[in-house]
Amino acid sequence: MNGAGLRRLGLGLIPWIGAILLWYAVRWSGFVNVSLIPAPHQVAAKFFELLTTEGLLIDIFVSTRRVFLGVALGILVAVPVGFLLGWYRPARTFADPMINFFRALPPIALIPLVIVYFGVDEIAKLVILFYASFFSGVIVMYEGVSQITPLYIRVAQALGANQAEIFRKVIIPLTVPHILTALRVALGVAWATLVASELIAAQRGLGAMIQNASTYFLLDVIYVGIICIGLIALIMDLILRKITARLLVWQDRAIA
Repeated sequence: MNGAGLRRLGLGLIPWIGAILLWYAVRWSGFVNVSLIPAPHQVAAKFFELLTTEGLLIDIFVSTRRVFLGVALGILVAVPVGFLLGWYRPARTFADPMINFFRALPPIALIPLVIVYFGVDEIAKLVILFYASFFSGVIVMYEGVSQITPLYIRVAQALGANQAEIFRKVIIPLTVPHILTALRVALGVAWATLVASELIAAQRGLGAMIQNASTYFLLDVIYVGIICIGLIALIMDLILRKITARLLVWQDRAIA
């Protein structure tokens, strides 16, 4: 690793080190009962204990699979809907109020209705994650598409491109960044919604683990679950950012 890479790594580690030091400082300050804040090393020990004895890997796999499926299905529908709303102003005028109405509804508020209509099986959890992913993705998608400058289309028309060529060689490449942004946003929202989706009679999963731990006041287990959710979401986002950088090498950026 070269000097620039080491510098970026060091800058990236500083906030994490600061957060751990702050965690210890709050615990040792005396302002909070130490029994209410497990120390970082205690949480780390509990993580390895759960990893080897309590099926933490299974919980991570189950939750990751749910998020992946919910986001994949949500974005699969959000992309064409968002493109339609962004590209055709009458469609946006017609559907925008309803889209924003449902986007403002928290998924947790829909859990009773989801249980009534879909039961308590896996499909109910996927419906909640699909709902969260779709409405976050469609907003990003249609806002991005609606802001595409028509200059590129006029240039293509001036060069003799027909409608099919314009769509394939101009519209689709200009839409790809917005699709990837919608995917990143939907991924974050889905992970934030995971615990709510696993309120629906989940036996496995990080959200279920957190809920079960809260019943018995196992704070170290709750911390483990929260940190696992954040780390997995971070890893998935970093992977998606790498993919985005490779797919959009043609795109000019103001900041490297």
